[in-house]
Amino acid sequence: MRTTILVMFIGTSRTVIAMCAAGILVSLIALWAARTNIARAPGLEKIVALSYLCFAVPYGVFGALHLFGVEFVAPLVPEYMPWRLFWAYFVGVALVAASLSIATKIQVRWSGLLLGLTMFLFVAMMDIPGTIATPKDRFAWTLTLREMSFGSGAWVFAGSAMHGPAGRRLITIGRIIIAITAIFYGVMHFLHPLARPGVPLEALMPVWIPGRLLIGYVTGAILLAAGACILLDKKTHMAATVLGTWIVLLVVFVYGPILIAALMDPSTGAKIEGINYFFDTLLFAGTILAVASATPQTE
Repeated sequence: MRTTILVMFIGTSRTVIAMCAAGILVSLIALWAARTNIARAPGLEKIVALSYLCFAVPYGVFGALHLFGVEFVAPLVPEYMPWRLFWAYFVGVALVAASLSIATKIQVRWSGLLLGLTMFLFVAMMDIPGTIATPKDRFAWTLTLREMSFGSGAWVFAGSAMHGPAGRRLITIGRIIIAITAIFYGVMHFLHPLARPGVPLEALMPVWIPGRLLIGYVTGAILLAAGACILLDKKTHMAATVLGTWIVLLVVFVYGPILIAALMDPSTGAKIEGINYFFDTLLFAGTILAVASATPQTE
């Protein structure tokens, strides 16, 4: 077994190694920072205590992708932008810095605010033009809402670190966008139940995953029910906790095996795709858990 794991990584590109190393390092930092809250939290509240970890770790991984796999990222920078390589590296550094800030809960009011603004700039510059060009493409809408929800999650964390009406407004804006995203994804799961659960993009669940249809429909039902509660601000904490916990379970039991299979693939592209799917879904879980963390348990 050890030999298989060693061989799997010997021929791996520095991009894959850097992404995995970043994920492990930020996870350890976030676990250390949250150790007291995790120990004191009862039941499912332990998952809520992991909200900062679930949100911070993916950004560390994606920052590593920008820094060590810039050839995969630079072509995504709009052609009208000057110094495309510079912006790819700059965003990588910014993502790593935001990841460490959120993982350690240091200056989250600023890192969350700026990270959210960055995500909404991505939406305005890249996602919305593509969605307008192909309004019937469900994947374009899925990507646009995904990036908007990620930016909203950052604003919810920033709002939680603030005092006064400004913080409450950020939390409210984030909650509404995240709820709309959950409802849209819930509908997509009922229309396309074999899509990979959580964020329903092009890839389907592998045939070797048992109960694929059941997973798809259950995920859709939880997304719809929880999304409606969060949107209406009724039982928001409970709804976000249940949905966030379900997405975390999907990350572990669905995307975990998919990630292992991808890392064993000889193609660097396949490895990076597997890592991206795993941490994209973890980031979606962190986004939903941000709402639970920012909402009193009595609501």
